[in-house]
Amino acid sequence: MDLSQKDWELQLKADTNAVILDVRTEDECNEGIIPNAINIDIYKGQGFIYQLEELDMTKNYYVYCKVGGRSAQACSVMNQLGFKNTYNLLGGFMNWKGEVSK
Repeated sequence: MDLSQKDWELQLKADTNAVILDVRTEDECNEGIIPNAINIDIYKGQGFIYQLEELDMTKNYYVYCKVGGRSAQACSVMNQLGFKNTYNLLGGFMNWKGEVSK
């Protein structure tokens, strides 16, 4: 499900079962990440799938990339793998106004 920056942040704050997933490259993550995010690079192909399969499918995943395209793809892949609750950050990290950690 696509969520606006505001809705994504509000829902995330209220969600006690949330995992933040950053699907950008390592270089992109070096520019900063949303606090507590785990990084799994979508460009890793099958490696990306293997890492997703190790995640807890009962959690709610808040997914982002740089502008929102790769994270939308990641949500689609996750849904195909059986993840029920995936939330794509529209506009991605480029438009993120919330907290950032290095």
